[in-house]
Amino acid sequence: MQAVLLAGGLGTRLRSVVNDRPKPMALIEGRPFIEYVVHSLTGFGITDIIFAVGYKGSMVEEYFGDGTRFGIRAFYAYEEELLGTAGALKNAGRFVTEDSFLALNGDTFYELDYERLFREKRDGKLDMALVLRKVPDISRYGEAVLENGILKKFNEKEGKVRPGTINGGVYLMDRALLDTIPDGQVSLENQMIPRWMKEGRSLGGFVNDGYFIDIGIPEDYFRFQDDVRRGTVKW
Repeated sequence: MQAVLLAGGLGTRLRSVVNDRPKPMALIEGRPFIEYVVHSLTGFGITDIIFAVGYKGSMVEEYFGDGTRFGIRAFYAYEEELLGTAGALKNAGRFVTEDSFLALNGDTFYELDYERLFREKRDGKLDMALVLRKVPDISRYGEAVLENGILKKFNEKEGKVRPGTINGGVYLMDRALLDTIPDGQVSLENQMIPRWMKEGRSLGGFVNDGYFIDIGIPEDYFRFQDDVRRGTVKW
């Protein structure tokens, strides 16, 4: 199984504490954050990893090299300009050789059972299987809703303070979907997933309760460091 790690963002909200490297390369106990993500993938036998890189992307390649030291085969898809999440996936598609592949953010860590994700996609005959997560307040987010395992609502904001489910940012998708992404800067969340739903493509998944963190802001960056020190995050 191949995985594309989206690691091309500028990380502007984290600049006050991490200003010399891409956000996924922010150090956590002497290791780049993205190494924790890679480690979680290799634990499920995912060893072909395509790093979709942009801002200071050479730092990612200098660290991981060909991947041998980390038990992976590493590939690098560079963006010459910001392409958005879907555009970055399309750009990385030249390295994708399998019928389906994983796509996830290099600045988030989500503990989940990838085997279940594979089963959901296979058994449901889905074009894309994705992972949702529960939050106590969806007012800051776009809500995502599954009905009987099928995605019925995605990224819809209503501003109400209430519990619900939102996108967890982990996708298992058919390679053929890449051919439907236009060239240039394109968002997976705001453009392509809503478009695929309107087109009647089969999108579904499950809600996962595992540990989740996005290090996009300093508070969560420091929280992840504390969680690693306490052993909350398994290594």
